[in-house]
Amino acid sequence: MAVALALVLQVSVFGPLAWEGVVPNLCLLVVVAAALTRGPQFAMVLGFGAGLLLDLAPPADHVAGRWALALLLVGYLVGRVRPESRPTATTVVATVAGASFVGTSVFALSGVVLSDPVVGVGETLSVLAVSLVWDVLLTPFVLPPLMALFRRLEPVHAL
Repeated sequence: MAVALALVLQVSVFGPLAWEGVVPNLCLLVVVAAALTRGPQFAMVLGFGAGLLLDLAPPADHVAGRWALALLLVGYLVGRVRPESRPTATTVVATVAGASFVGTSVFALSGVVLSDPVVGVGETLSVLAVSLVWDVLLTPFVLPPLMALFRRLEPVHAL
């Protein structure tokens, strides 16, 4: 449900607010929150599903599967580096910045490999920077409630 809501907000609400053609990647933020609270396996599955929905949602103009790959990798990497205790606010913001950079880079590089670049190689750095700023700016508003939601939904481990 969080992915569906993030996708609808990303496409409909933030679409008209695009900054240099870039909108915040709310689906990526959902995957990061899942990875920080639930671990890499859950976040990989969620990331693949969220990425696939993002690939198919209008106004998608790229080869399907690129966001699925990017968010799957983000879920794995963030889940693997998550701390054992609750992360601090600084750690969460740094993690989102790294995840935004990795996710957007994988998406852009997969476009180059597949000869499907939405933006040219020269514009990629600008897109990376704008995407990173968007995602970091929204982190304090999006990550805390999502992390609380994922903590509540985590099943109790039986001993």
